[in-house]
Amino acid sequence: MNSINKKEVEKFSKIAEEWWNPNGKFKPLHNFNPIRIKYIKENIIKDLNLKNSIKPLKNINILDIGCGGGLLAEPMCRLGANVVGIDASKKNIQVAKFHAKKNKLKINYKAASPESLNTKKKFDVILNMEIVEHVEDIDFFIKESSKLLKKDGIMFIATLNKTLKSYIFGIIGAEYILKWLPIGTHDWQKFIKPSELIKISKKNNLLLKKLDGMEFNLLDNNWKLSDDTSVNYIVKLLKV
Repeated sequence: MNSINKKEVEKFSKIAEEWWNPNGKFKPLHNFNPIRIKYIKENIIKDLNLKNSIKPLKNINILDIGCGGGLLAEPMCRLGANVVGIDASKKNIQVAKFHAKKNKLKINYKAASPESLNTKKKFDVILNMEIVEHVEDIDFFIKESSKLLKKDGIMFIATLNKTLKSYIFGIIGAEYILKWLPIGTHDWQKFIKPSELIKISKKNNLLLKKLDGMEFNLLDNNWKLSDDTSVNYIVKLLKV
């Protein structure tokens, strides 16, 4: 079996050079990044009872799956974590490696999917951020991701709910009206309801600890946490 959707990989490979352009095709992710970083950092610190104030994630082993050009991997590294970033697109990995080297950051980037990652290492934290809606088989993807997480480890999954509102805002609004994303970035059929994602996770020894919505405020141009999970949402899962 395979979690890689070749069409999705090709789509993102074509725009790989854009990853670090804050006003380019990945502008929405650049806007989204501060809330993602804050959420991940605060939850790891709290759950793992970390005390280091200068490098709060020091010695924490993080696997960033579908890392793209390294938008999350780099801040995690700066916070002190040991980061492995994997992506099915070789072009994305080349961009990520070049940018990390330029910024003198030690991040272990590999062109791989969870099932093809050659490691015996189990990670403290796994990030599956904005990736599950682009994989071939979500059940298989979660299963293989879970195998790489140590017992009592944390997995974060951020994605889009499968609702009429997510179709209107996530596709019609973001791609066609506001032109935030290239047309065809998302396929609504691949969006997943939180209940379904939680069910798949539970099957793979991942128990829900937290579910939060994330919404964009057009007035102040910022993302914030919300009780509304009808479009974007994030789950925190514990490996048991």
